[in-house]
Amino acid sequence: MSKDFVNLADFTAQQLNSLLERAVADKVLFNQGKLPVTLERKTLAMIFEKPSLRTRVSFEAAMTQLGGHAIYLNNTDIGIGTREPVQDVARVLSRMCDGIMARTFSHELVEDLARYADVPVINALTDYSHPCQAMADLQTVREHFGDLDGRTLSFVGDGNNVARSLAIACAKLGMKFILSCPSGYELEESFMEQLPPGAASIIADPKLAVCDADVIYTDTWISMGQEDEKQIRIRDFEGFQINDDLLGAAPSDVIVLHCLPSYRGYEISDDAFEAHAGTIFDQAANRLHFQRTLLNVLIAEGGIE
Repeated sequence: MSKDFVNLADFTAQQLNSLLERAVADKVLFNQGKLPVTLERKTLAMIFEKPSLRTRVSFEAAMTQLGGHAIYLNNTDIGIGTREPVQDVARVLSRMCDGIMARTFSHELVEDLARYADVPVINALTDYSHPCQAMADLQTVREHFGDLDGRTLSFVGDGNNVARSLAIACAKLGMKFILSCPSGYELEESFMEQLPPGAASIIADPKLAVCDADVIYTDTWISMGQEDEKQIRIRDFEGFQINDDLLGAAPSDVIVLHCLPSYRGYEISDDAFEAHAGTIFDQAANRLHFQRTLLNVLIAEGGIE
């Protein structure tokens, strides 16, 4: 039984698949008005070092829909790791709240929160990983195609936290993961070696990378904290934009996903974004639906079995 949701690598394929199945089923119940209210008088503390539209709204809405409440805490409020040690914050919040969600720069900070907290801790993004995003993404793929097994996801862009979590999720759930990026932006060799043989690969040419793709995925080339690298990154990623030319090299039934926010004219053209807006915004909505199930499992039911 795991009380926390911090690293996808910590879970078995069966555990992650069960979470996805549950999220899909709970979404149906919610849309029918039949999802039970299970978190009455429960409170989620939400720690934000990085701002976000989808993360804050999805977690706060999920707690409301389950009958609970969420408290927004930015770094000015608590000064985690500066004004007050991480371990003290974890123990204070454990005595006042029923769960902690953290969106931070440092991955180690979230791991320390989980180590010292007595209540569930959820990784809502670190510079190293983005597990909730990856699970909502694969929920979207599953709902669109009906299955995941044998599907190929081609990530065209920076080998960042989203790419890392997707690589793990795909490997666990029977999908093939391909990363296409400029030299120097790959996922670490040590990380790739930890994945099952054949589960993930790096293909420099984006047209070759998408030729057998079921899903083409992209993300911003300039993440928060990388603003001073903007011009260098724009130059380096020339030729890696999702546009009509690249999509012409992919199968006709391919879907495009973007974790948002999008910077049109950079990682994706406006035409390509609008042509695939339906699945992209379904993907955004699934942040709510997956995380509502996750909160229910962790807080109401005591953890992931």
